[in-house]
Amino acid sequence: MGFHLPQKRRGDPRQKRPHTPRRRPETRKRSCMLMATKEGKPKIRKGLACTALRDLLHQPQAGTSLPCSLVPAKPGEQGDVVDVYQREFLALRDRLHAAEQESLKRSKELNLVLDEIKRAVSERQALREGEGNRTWGRLTEDPRLKPWNASHKHVLHLPTVFHHLPHLLAKESSLQPAVRVGQGRTGVSVVMGIPSVRREVHSYLTDTLHSLISELSPQEKEDSVIVVLIAETDPQYTSVVTENIKALFPTEIHSGLLEVISPSPHFYPDFSRLRESFGDPKERVRWRTKQNLDYCFLMMYAQSKGIYYVQLEDDIVAKPNYLSTMKNFALQQPSEDWMILEFSQLGFIGKMFKSLDLSLIVEFILMFYRDKPIDWLLDHILWVKVCNPEKDAKHCDRQKANLRIRFKPSLFQHVGTHSSLAGKIQKLKDKDFGKQALRKEHVNPPAEVSTSLKTYQHFTLEKAYLREDFFWAFTPAAGDFIRFRFFQPLRLERFFFRSGNIEHPEDKLFNTSVEVLPFDNPQSDKEALQEGRSATLRYPRSPDGYLQIGSFYKGVAEGEVDPAFGPLEALRLSIQTDSPVWVILSEIFLKKAD
Repeated sequence: MGFHLPQKRRGDPRQKRPHTPRRRPETRKRSCMLMATKEGKPKIRKGLACTALRDLLHQPQAGTSLPCSLVPAKPGEQGDVVDVYQREFLALRDRLHAAEQESLKRSKELNLVLDEIKRAVSERQALREGEGNRTWGRLTEDPRLKPWNASHKHVLHLPTVFHHLPHLLAKESSLQPAVRVGQGRTGVSVVMGIPSVRREVHSYLTDTLHSLISELSPQEKEDSVIVVLIAETDPQYTSVVTENIKALFPTEIHSGLLEVISPSPHFYPDFSRLRESFGDPKERVRWRTKQNLDYCFLMMYAQSKGIYYVQLEDDIVAKPNYLSTMKNFALQQPSEDWMILEFSQLGFIGKMFKSLDLSLIVEFILMFYRDKPIDWLLDHILWVKVCNPEKDAKHCDRQKANLRIRFKPSLFQHVGTHSSLAGKIQKLKDKDFGKQALRKEHVNPPAEVSTSLKTYQHFTLEKAYLREDFFWAFTPAAGDFIRFRFFQPLRLERFFFRSGNIEHPEDKLFNTSVEVLPFDNPQSDKEALQEGRSATLRYPRSPDGYLQIGSFYKGVAEGEVDPAFGPLEALRLSIQTDSPVWVILSEIFLKKAD
């Protein structure tokens, strides 16, 4: 059955269009005329409303019925059908308009989300290209890896530091040092990293730097870098420590031997969310977690500077020629398979790595930095590399020994007693370090020794003068002295005194003068006048007749003795002010004039 609509016979010009009521122009525009084909199917004229109607008439779903207004009409009801169609299309237009408005609203929301995604991607890209993450930047520039870095939706992306520390994406400066002092030296053989944190009782950092630098030859100073990481985010504290180092070691900083850095305050995560493990309290878990991150920051900064990286601590002393010894030991290894060379058996002191291995080590530490302390993680790296789970522990130890090689005797000794962990006292000593060798090739002239200081145990001044041991005494006060009165008046050519030693570098003499007492002999005074010199006018004189010829600087006093003094009766060390520490006199050297 077809629609009862007027039909026009094709090719008959006499056929007239049936009369229909006149409609307003705007109504005519919105209407949609239906025509019946010869086959009895409805045919719809073109137009926006007609297109929607066509979609309704040709719905593919089974069982779909037409709206009631599209039921075939009788010949007398044509005008009513058109009005019904018109109302239906007006309602359809309203629904389409509402859908369009909803679509615009959703589009705006999607654009906002897209802007947020673009901003996050931009920040992440900036961090990758930033100076603090140069490792990943160099990897993306490697021509061998360019196929992996193509911007395609199907390319796989390798994990980076941001997967383990996602909070770093919040700030572009999170991987950039907040403080950086030095010349940025690169291309050296050995880089030494020293993390330093605030200690409640006493800081050993400057003593450690004095020990490390004083044992370097001029050539070694040109072929090494010492990087100090002030692992604190308090800008006032880092500024004080930095300025102190700059004041004490200006030459080393200017030459490029010494660098000082501190991390960004945004480098560390929220430590309040750490879970307790291995029976450690929350404060200790926080301490060891931050320590792991400090090591990683140092390694990432140092990996591009040299061939080898040596991990040290801020409370150690070094043996003479330690740098050449480490370098030669590394070069003499029969295989390049080693991963760690140990120059101390304590903790993370004196551990040498190849700089090429630092990326692997940093990634491994970052994966588990919240779970275990650093020495355990290092052992796990070796286990993963060489241990067979089907073999016993002895076999595993033998395999790890090929990667972790120990040098004896130790080149570094731990001297700190107050740990960076608040309230912890540690008296760790490396038994393989040995005692400082005393030079016995020189014999001091015979003399009577005396002191106003209280001697500690068996460390007497007599043994120190005979070069059998060192002199150790309790805290000095202003007016205390150490005196050497010669059995026979004699002429001295030069003197040398060293306070403190390797194991107790802080026990030094401060504000202490070196004084001599000329022999009161008319003949010697006559000789001095004949030589045209008046020694008594050129040097400060004490009330008891001693003349000041030198003083201690950084724990050492040395110099030549003016020949105009003639024979000397005594030499004295006079302490001018109270000292905060005990005192050790480790070397006494008095050379007679020929």
